Amino acid sequence: MSKIIVAGAGAFGTALALAIERPLTLTGRNMAPIIETRRSPRLPDVHLPEHMTLDSQPKIEPEDILLLAIPMQALASYLGGISGTPKAAIACCKGIELSTTRRPTDVISDTLGCSTAVLTGPSFANDISQGKPTALTLACTDEALGRDLQNALTSDTLRLYLSTDPVGAELGGALKNVIAIACGICMGAGLGESARAALMTRGMAETNRLALKLGARQETLQGLSGFGDLALTCTSAQSRNYAFGHALGAGETPPEGKTVEGRATAQATLELALKHNIEMPITKVVAGLVSDEISLPQALDQLLSRPLKSEQED
Repeated sequence: MSKIIVAGAGAFGTALALAIERPLTLTGRNMAPIIETRRSPRLPDVHLPEHMTLDSQPKIEPEDILLLAIPMQALASYLGGISGTPKAAIACCKGIELSTTRRPTDVISDTLGCSTAVLTGPSFANDISQGKPTALTLACTDEALGRDLQNALTSDTLRLYLSTDPVGAELGGALKNVIAIACGICMGAGLGESARAALMTRGMAETNRLALKLGARQETLQGLSGFGDLALTCTSAQSRNYAFGHALGAGETPPEGKTVEGRATAQATLELALKHNIEMPITKVVAGLVSDEISLPQALDQLLSRPLKSEQED
């Protein structure tokens, strides 16, 4: 009988384990204090229930379902250090690998060689951990496997919608982080809600240009893992990417110690855009700012100064 293993005991991985509401194993780094107290330092107000096994290094068997709530830039390294191959590994991270421009399921396939899926969409760990209703996309090219995973992971508070377009689901989830940084910059600099709405709209357009070129489907980008995730991440201070951008826009030093996937993803996405000759001006500005190639005044000017053209061209 298959076990569910959630790898990554940070805020999102822990919240996801809580929401699944069935026996499973949660694993991650520095598990000793979590095992002792049954509390997570990332979600200190939540007690981890007894049906959740806490293990620093669980054995992975061929029928297991492995959910990977590991930061994108650390995913390949983590997978290279585990033993055993699961029935399916589900990417729960959002980003593009900076060193190779691979998507999460590509990294899993290249490393483990097992069946893959992606779980993504508009969600904050605090909402999930408090039992607030959350809807996500579960994308898998194997529809039968996808339905098995959907049935295994759906709960009263976590509703999973099945897709057979992991390319669209992954790119929607990755690129919205870049746009969220841009929106944070805009709001931190005091440019207002109207400017943010314009950036979100233009950001969705440039996401579509690249994602469709890489094989995504339009309906996926219009769904939870595209538009839905973009809307949430670009409008809430709970978003690490938005908060990071807001600090930059306000001329402040962003807080350290938090994973901001959009930083590396902006640079990886720009590399893909150049390779495929896709114009992505917002991504270019964010990549330039986070790599200190352009200044904040230059970034603000470039974000809001575009050539006159038809709306369909931008």
